Amino acid sequence: MSNTIGDAAGIVWKYLDNNGPSSVNKVTTETGINKNDVQRAIGWLCKEDKLSIEMIGRAETLSLK
Repeated sequence: MSNTIGDAAGIVWKYLDNNGPSSVNKVTTETGINKNDVQRAIGWLCKEDKLSIEMIGRAETLSLK
């Protein structure tokens, strides 16, 4: 399981690096990673202090630190 989460975290990080700040829904849709794995990847990246989460309107927006 940790390999799957680590792989998802890498994909999310690369997506944000290439596309800039994005909503969780957009990341989920455009990466093709299921919602649960995206949420786990967000936790992984936050734990490593590589991710910022900001509420913009009603959407959680992710960006790299």
